[in-house]
Amino acid sequence: MLVTLSIRDIVLIDRLDLDFAAGMSVLTGETGAGKSILLDSLSLALGARGDADLVRHGEGQGQVTAVFDVEMAHPVRAFLKDNSIDDDGDVILRRVQAADGRTRAFINDQPVSAGLLRQAGALLVEIHGQHDDRALVDPESHRALIDVFGGLTTDVDAVAKAYQGYRSAEKAVSDHEARIEVARNEADYLRSSVEELSQLKPEAGEEDQLAARRTDMMAVEKIAGDLSEAYETLNGSASPIPELASLLRRLERKADQVPNLLGQPVQHLAGALDLMEECRSGLEAALRETEYDPRELEAVEERLFALRAASRKYSLPVDELSALAERMAADLSDLDAGEDKLAALADAAQKARADYDRKAANLSEKRRKAAARLEKAVETELPDLKLERAKFIVETSSDPEQRGRSGIDQLEFHVQTNPGTKPGPMMKVASGGELSRFLLALKVCLADKGSAPTLVFDEIDTGVGGAVAEAIGLRLARLASNVQVLTVTHAPQVAARAEGHFLIAKEATDPDRVATRVKRIDEDHRREEVARMLAGSVITDEARAAASRLLLQRAG
Repeated sequence: MLVTLSIRDIVLIDRLDLDFAAGMSVLTGETGAGKSILLDSLSLALGARGDADLVRHGEGQGQVTAVFDVEMAHPVRAFLKDNSIDDDGDVILRRVQAADGRTRAFINDQPVSAGLLRQAGALLVEIHGQHDDRALVDPESHRALIDVFGGLTTDVDAVAKAYQGYRSAEKAVSDHEARIEVARNEADYLRSSVEELSQLKPEAGEEDQLAARRTDMMAVEKIAGDLSEAYETLNGSASPIPELASLLRRLERKADQVPNLLGQPVQHLAGALDLMEECRSGLEAALRETEYDPRELEAVEERLFALRAASRKYSLPVDELSALAERMAADLSDLDAGEDKLAALADAAQKARADYDRKAANLSEKRRKAAARLEKAVETELPDLKLERAKFIVETSSDPEQRGRSGIDQLEFHVQTNPGTKPGPMMKVASGGELSRFLLALKVCLADKGSAPTLVFDEIDTGVGGAVAEAIGLRLARLASNVQVLTVTHAPQVAARAEGHFLIAKEATDPDRVATRVKRIDEDHRREEVARMLAGSVITDEARAAASRLLLQRAG
């Protein structure tokens, strides 16, 4: 419910903070005191269209903040979560309207679009009045109200799910037909391509592996000659190693005779021979490592060429050729076995359609029964609302061929305001006052069927008095046992039924300016205000007595 409404610098309101409670609250005051401004401010916070003219004269911007206390299971919390908005505490809607026409919207202090604010506001508050037809203008909402009244949510969800299955099955048929047609037109190309790719058998990652192997073999090819030449120099017929080894042996035999002369040269020559032998062994090992079959390099290059040629031909990376082959093979399979598969898909679509038709027809029958019950319930309320000669009609039409997510039904609220007149859509046939009372009767019948937690009624008692006003007040009070009700009224019979009473008045703030003031009034002040509403500008003792009697009716 709405717990706080704070308004800053909107039209005649400079600063206003109102706290609301559960049940029914009324707002009363002289004509022109600012009741419409208060509702315009609330509407702004709920996402209504912004307007620079709403900003108080001389101020740069105005602001409205509405704070709601709603249970954790309320749909608005799921809506906020779906839009990544924190929803742990109160739900706070805030709107800033600049004098230059710019407007900003916030939910729980997070910037949002005005459209998102409007969606959240619609889940929290419904505003109804003679000129506010948002709840009635769209026949889609009429169907939704019937579904809520009849407790048909589960059936509606089942129909929506069946519709999705039916549409998916039909799409599968159309998609398969399209694939068969494409495959048929490209059959020769597909067959040759599948044959080519099947022979090629490309594998994921193969191109990179082959390119790396080719690079390695080409590098080895470049150094293999030098390695072979070096090894031949040390190990071939012209190798100096045998001759040096023979020379070493001769010098070693002579070294004993002249050790001082040959000892060191013999030692160095022996070391050199050892190093040369190690070098020869190292070259021999390197040659073994670099051995490769030139035919392997040729095969690798041919494979790379074939893969890359196919890549260019099909305008795809090599790694995707395998998947392409699978798709083409599947297309050929669809062509070769397409009729069988198409028949199976068509059979599945027919079954899905039959399942939808059965559930939609069942829902349609339940809607007709719920509509009849709603007609009876609303017409029970009409006599006390001075609509005793009127009829409320739920015009229902069903077309099994017009399948939709919500079923096959079109429902619209019609009324006949007087015997002998032609019934028609409520929005076109009913006058402003009649429309408000029809709406009130509807809301009473739907009070416990998923209404918004806060209902606002703007002067729906205009043009009526006496018993009719009393009936309106009684029904508003009945509504307030289920939801929070805020009512702008000129009818004392309505005002007396409220649990909370706010008085709206203008107050001069300086010689050239006035401001709208709103205050909650106690029982004594309530009696005076209700008496004023009864008597006019001069409040008599009789009016006070009558006001007391009206207030006692609420207490009783």
